[in-house]
Order: sequence, then C-alpha cells, then structure tokens
Amino acid sequence: MSSSVSPLAPKTVPDMPVIAGIRLATAEAGIRYKNRTDVLLAVMDKGTAVAGVFTRSKCPSAPVEWCRAKLKGGKARALVVNSGNANAFTGKTGRASTALTAKIAAKAVGCSESEIFLASTGVIGEPLDATKFDGVLGRLAETAEPGDYLTAAKAIMTTDTFPKVATATVKLGKAKVTINGMAKGAGMIAPDMATMLSFIFTDAPIAPAALQALLKSGVEDTFNAVTIDGDTSTSDTLLAFATGAAAEHGAPRISRASDPRLKAFVKAFNQVLANLAEQVARDGEGARKLVEITVEGAKTKASARKIAMSIANSPLVKTAIAGEDANWGRVVMAVGKAGEPADRDKLSISFNGIRVARSGARDPSYDEAQVSEAMKAPEIAILVSLGLGKGRDRVMTCDLTKEYVAINGDYRS
Repeated sequence: MSSSVSPLAPKTVPDMPVIAGIRLATAEAGIRYKNRTDVLLAVMDKGTAVAGVFTRSKCPSAPVEWCRAKLKGGKARALVVNSGNANAFTGKTGRASTALTAKIAAKAVGCSESEIFLASTGVIGEPLDATKFDGVLGRLAETAEPGDYLTAAKAIMTTDTFPKVATATVKLGKAKVTINGMAKGAGMIAPDMATMLSFIFTDAPIAPAALQALLKSGVEDTFNAVTIDGDTSTSDTLLAFATGAAAEHGAPRISRASDPRLKAFVKAFNQVLANLAEQVARDGEGARKLVEITVEGAKTKASARKIAMSIANSPLVKTAIAGEDANWGRVVMAVGKAGEPADRDKLSISFNGIRVARSGARDPSYDEAQVSEAMKAPEIAILVSLGLGKGRDRVMTCDLTKEYVAINGDYRS
C-alpha cells in the first residue's frame, strides 16, 4: 500500500449512510501486513439476497471457486475479505483454507457455511494460514456495527493509495432505498466480468435472480470498461447483497429485473458501479493521468469496445500520455492491430477536444504548442472516429509511468 495518495484521487469522500441489515468490522489478523487492518467481516441479516460476477481467468483463486459454488443458494449471512494474500494458485491447501475460514465465520455469525462468502487479494502462490482468523472473526461478529464503510474499504487495500467508496439513494415504491459500494484495485486490472474486489450493499427487497441479472448487466459498461494494464486478476470478485429491509417502509418486493418499478434503482445502481470503476482507474499504479477513450463510427458497439481496449492497453499509447505527448501515431497503431473493421483514410483522432488527425492524415490546422499544452491536463480524453457506422463505446484507463514498474518490481519484497 502506497504512502502517497494518487493525484487523481477524488477531492471529497461521500458520507456513507447506514444500511439496515448490514454490520461491518475490521481487524489486524497479520496475514501479511503489519500495523494495519487486513480483514473485513460484513454481517448480514437473515434472508439477505446475494449475486456475484467473477473473473474469467482459467486460473481462479480458491475464494472465487468457493463463491461460485455458494452463489446457487442465493442467500448470504456474512462476507469475509482479507488483503495481503490472494489464496490463488495454492492447490488443495487453498481450498482447505477457504473451507476453514467459512467454518470459523459460520460459527462466529451463527449460520450455515453455505451462507458465507469469501474474497482474498494480495500475493499469488503463497499459502493462506486460515487459523489466523480463529478468534478474530468471533470478536468481529460481536463488535460489528452499521456504517463506517470507509474503514472497511481501507482494510481490503493492497497497492491502492486511497479507499474507494460510493453511495446513492433512490425511491423504490414509497420507500427510499440506499446503495453503498466499496472497491479495491490499482493494478492487475482488466476485469472481464468483475473488478479485483468490489462489494455492493442495499436495503432494497430484490430477489437473488433479479439482483444477479442487474449485476451482470451493470458491469458491462462500468467495471468491464476499465483497464489499468490489460491483466485480468485470478481473484476478480464483485458481490452484491440486498437485505430487503426497505420492504418494512413500503418498498415493493422485486422478483424480476425487468420490473418497471426498478427503473430509477437500476440507474442509481449502475451509477455506483461506474463511480467505483472510475476510482479504480484514478488509482492505477503510478498513475498521473486519467484517460477516457471514446471510439465512435464503428461497425458495432462490440467493435468499438475492442478498438477502445486496444488503445487503452497499449503501453506505447499509455507512455506517450505519461510523457504528455499527443502521439496520434500510437493511436493509429492500436486501432490497426485491434483486428476490427477500420479504414485508414476515414480515421480521425482528437486529444482533449483538439483534432490532431483527419481523414487518415495530420489535421491541416494542427498546432503542436496548443496540443502540448492540452496534454498537461490531469484528465485526457481521446476521441477516435472511424467513419464506418453507428457503433460507439467508451473505456477508462490511466497512463503508464516509471512508478508502475517500481511498484510491481518490488511487489513481493
């Protein structure tokens, strides 16, 4: 965890409302770090619905496998998250660790092990000593209280420089419902169905199947439209929990994601996901520039996404931005290698609203001094117009600096 906060960090942190049916607590379990919290326990009331999306990596962590299996039950009573050790690529030992952690948590909370959800983040390949949770989780279950999502978000950080939280309040029927979220992630970010670790909590009464559909749809243009380095983690986990407590105040019980009464809720839910995803991009390891890449005029939205990701994941594009160089040649390269329909002679490129290339050549009005000044801004918008169709998409990323190399060169030290 860095001692200096990213210059792109949000200037303010929202007040996170209490959500009925959710209690949180953190502790120092000594998993890897010293003198800092590294374990989070979230305790949910009985009947809490759960949904989740996970990494598409073919080498998933033991906690990912555990959650996938337990998700079928649709109910959750507790979430245990640790930082410092990913419990990934740990074989039978890793699976035994998840089972033991769940057993300890279930005893502490007083529920079935099938209602325990787990997530781990940190070093890959190191065995996780789950006995360190013994006693700790029992104490946390007794002391857990509503609120303090910021402290909870700090406990799950690794190379993050700031805790990531977001909230929204919206009407559902006659009741106000709250959506709170937290995330961690700064490197090994190309989520591909989730993010490194993110957790969403709401008091809305939404059935598991409906919540699952909302989550699966919501990640596509939020977490799945973010990349730091093009590397999909073994541990990517995004879980959503709905306690249903707002039903007591007039919120209707929702069984279908297509229910028209969910319209405002879905918008707010996706806004929380988008907010957290952008914060992940703002905290990219060593980042000094937040980069928004928009591709328009593609054959399809899917084609626009692939081209935008090709640009966003290009080390040459990202280092040019770090050097404040509007090198459109590198963007042209990334468009061309994406394997999607593109016509060199129709291609136009803009940096922060200044068109630098048009119709396959340098723009006639190009002014080096003007563009160089624009590239000094902390936020860079790249617009690529293909001129082939109506497909459009947008992704978020950051620049690639020397500090990224330093952070990852020393990660296990």
